[in-house]
Amino acid sequence: MSQAENKVNWCLQKAERELKEGQKHRGLIVVKTNKEKAREYITKAEHYLKATDYLKKGNFSDISTSTIFYSMYHCLLAIAAKFGYESRNQECTFALILSLIEDKKINLEQSLIDKIAKLDSKEDENTSLDIREKYQYGTSLSIKDEHLYKELFSLAQEVIGKAKVIIEEP
Repeated sequence: MSQAENKVNWCLQKAERELKEGQKHRGLIVVKTNKEKAREYITKAEHYLKATDYLKKGNFSDISTSTIFYSMYHCLLAIAAKFGYESRNQECTFALILSLIEDKKINLEQSLIDKIAKLDSKEDENTSLDIREKYQYGTSLSIKDEHLYKELFSLAQEVIGKAKVIIEEP
């Protein structure tokens, strides 16, 4: 069993345990497949990307790292909804997507997901999650590297495009 599959199983068990204890789950549950909910997540992802552009133009590029990340994250939630999952945990969402890739249920490159976040991220890596955390929790007020901003924005556009295709496939 792969690391992603192990994590998905752990996430499913975690959520089941929390629900049995009467708590809100913070893992992964199986739900009815929901293409409409998936489309709503894509709409939210596009909304976040528009906000990203708005923030950048208003000289709030530090905040835009969060909207870029969540734009991509909502695409992953859209894919999860299409396949009948609800996630309330980022690691669980990433593990689920990697598991779907490994099982060849979705046509998405793992390298693309690795640019967003990695399950086994190293300290010196620069995923969009790492960049979001740096600017969200740090004191920098702008992204000085214009190339980095454009790279992140393009990545989000690519993820949205691919997620749209995936959720509309039969």
